[in-house]
Amino acid sequence: MSKNVNVIAVLKAKPGMEEQMRAQARSMAEASLAEPGCLSYRNYVDPDDPRSWVVVEEWADRAALEAHLASPHLARSLELSSTLLAEPPSLRILAEVD
Repeated sequence: MSKNVNVIAVLKAKPGMEEQMRAQARSMAEASLAEPGCLSYRNYVDPDDPRSWVVVEEWADRAALEAHLASPHLARSLELSSTLLAEPPSLRILAEVD
């Protein structure tokens, strides 16, 4: 039986790029939530550092996440984000346990 897969990404925008990065994050949420197997896609901003935020995704299984990772909208987002982020995102993929 497949287990849900969660992704936690920590991102930090370049100074002055906060609004552009938030717009990019919102567009990723909309596109990702339309994908089969995407159960949740949420963005959280650090109230003490508006340049930093966390994206938490939940996928029905690893296959759904792999399809997302191969999606054209993610490739476009990663290309655009490279000009907006101060550093590469930190990414954790976690699977549910019994």
